[in-house]
Amino acid sequence: MLKRAQALFLRRLGAVLALVAVGGVSAENATRQLNMPQGVTEVSQAAYDIHMIMMWICTVIGVAVFGFMFYVMYAHRKSRGAVAENFHENIVVELLWTIVPAIILVVMAIPATTALLKVYDTEDADIDIKVTGYQWKWQYEYLGEGVKFMSELRTSQDEIYGREPKGEHYLREVTEPLVIPAGKKVRFLITGNDVIHSWWVPDFGVKRDAIPGLFTSAWAKTDQVGTYVGECAELCGKDHAFMPVVVEVKEQAEYDQWLAAKKQEAAAYASTIGKQWTSDELMAKGEEVYNRSCAGCHMQNGQGIPGVFPALKDSAIALGPVEEHLRIVVDGVNGTAMQSFADQLSEVDLAAVVHYERNAWGNDVGDITQPVDVLNYKQGQ
Repeated sequence: MLKRAQALFLRRLGAVLALVAVGGVSAENATRQLNMPQGVTEVSQAAYDIHMIMMWICTVIGVAVFGFMFYVMYAHRKSRGAVAENFHENIVVELLWTIVPAIILVVMAIPATTALLKVYDTEDADIDIKVTGYQWKWQYEYLGEGVKFMSELRTSQDEIYGREPKGEHYLREVTEPLVIPAGKKVRFLITGNDVIHSWWVPDFGVKRDAIPGLFTSAWAKTDQVGTYVGECAELCGKDHAFMPVVVEVKEQAEYDQWLAAKKQEAAAYASTIGKQWTSDELMAKGEEVYNRSCAGCHMQNGQGIPGVFPALKDSAIALGPVEEHLRIVVDGVNGTAMQSFADQLSEVDLAAVVHYERNAWGNDVGDITQPVDVLNYKQGQ
């Protein structure tokens, strides 16, 4: 039985090594994957360094303790005629196992304290970005720049529910990634709008809870241009698994171009509030907004999830007075999962999605909600 188990183990070990070789994964990389990732920021490097220091200290202690223990068991075993000493208490031993651990703890505390001070040093930031968690998306606001946008899951409902093949970046892609410049210290001011979320980017060494009514801060600085992916790390409701974090680090010149384009986009978007949109324009825009922000609960066909989220098709909300429909979308409904979209969607998006819900799936109410109607409603509150 033992030989068969050994043979089975060797065959499986050989298969694993073969897969590593065929897959082009080196033994070095396979080993490194077992360790904590180093990340790309000063914070993540500090966390990695303290991790390695503690691991080696624990390794040395383990080798010393178990080595001494095995030596004593071998050298003083009964078969060699060893006779156990009969003593009670030993002042030297008592002092050693008190003083030595105390010294070890002090030695460990020095680098740990240095690392913690670096992790929480959010002073003198070059850029401040407010991060707000919603169910189930992130909002980013570049303080002092007039740039604010929502970052939502871009993976389609058809992929999620298996109606089409899953893409390369399944559940790891967003409509608008957070963009920061390389070589600059970026401070994140993190909060929540509804429930507790957690903004986590492993390569940055950043993980902070997004708590409603409270701001927590973190920072990142890296010279490595690229795209870094994280996620919400706090169970926050039905779509907790569908709110990834995507951060793009760009060179300064490229970042400046992106920021300028976002400012122009915000200005152009604001100018459309007073425009009189046609029904077809609102339907096209509303379908886009609905599929991005509403279909997760009310489904793409507007039929909702029975017993959980109400249907909008043939509903009293969509077929009733437009003022009541607008109030629900803008203000939300207390005590339910229907949150306020006043700060999540622009006046244009709000008008478009209300118009779409009132005229899609056979509802065909026929009225038109303009962005200026939404603006007037907000100002009248």
